[in-house]
Amino acid sequence: MLGGANKRMIRNINQRLRRLPSWPIYLVTLALIGWHFHLALSGAYRPDPVRMLELEYGLLSLQLLIATLAITPLKRFAGLNLVKFRRALGLSAFLFALAHLLVWVALDMQFLFGQMLSDILKRPYITFGMAAFVLMLPLAITSNDRLIRRLGGVRWRRLHRLAYPLALLAGLHFVWVRKGVQVEPLVYLGLIALLLALRLPLSRWRMVKNAS
Repeated sequence: MLGGANKRMIRNINQRLRRLPSWPIYLVTLALIGWHFHLALSGAYRPDPVRMLELEYGLLSLQLLIATLAITPLKRFAGLNLVKFRRALGLSAFLFALAHLLVWVALDMQFLFGQMLSDILKRPYITFGMAAFVLMLPLAITSNDRLIRRLGGVRWRRLHRLAYPLALLAGLHFVWVRKGVQVEPLVYLGLIALLLALRLPLSRWRMVKNAS
């Protein structure tokens, strides 16, 4: 439980956060997409600039997905309210994922659609990555006020639960991309699993605890 002093501190932080706009997140996202592309063109990502560019965009997308998942547990357990930034973080994750996909389609595979389809079906890491992107599409499309009103709150929230399997697929994609047992992708996958577990209702937590 938070003490009185901690509650006042969190309340003050939340008041300050409410005054901050979310639009700078989009500007930073677009700037980073351009900056990493510039680094690839300038030779900073040698010896394989296309591969490095794909990895940078994909990793930034995964990091923002994790940040988006962390918002609800932070509010539930720490009282920190970052909800107003969730849409911007989620859409920025989509923009990085889109850039990641476009680099693969245009620069890596050079629009060889037959080969791309074969790789999607045969290579698990590409299968997971493409499945994650497909799940991202309806979330990005419906992340505006007009479609939220049109869908209604209940249907919109149900649709956006796709973020949970999407995050797991993205984590598995990263694990498979790195090949072999590497710590970094496993840490990301573990963070995703933890954040999803923390979203369980308290009643479910009690059931799990009693069962153990």
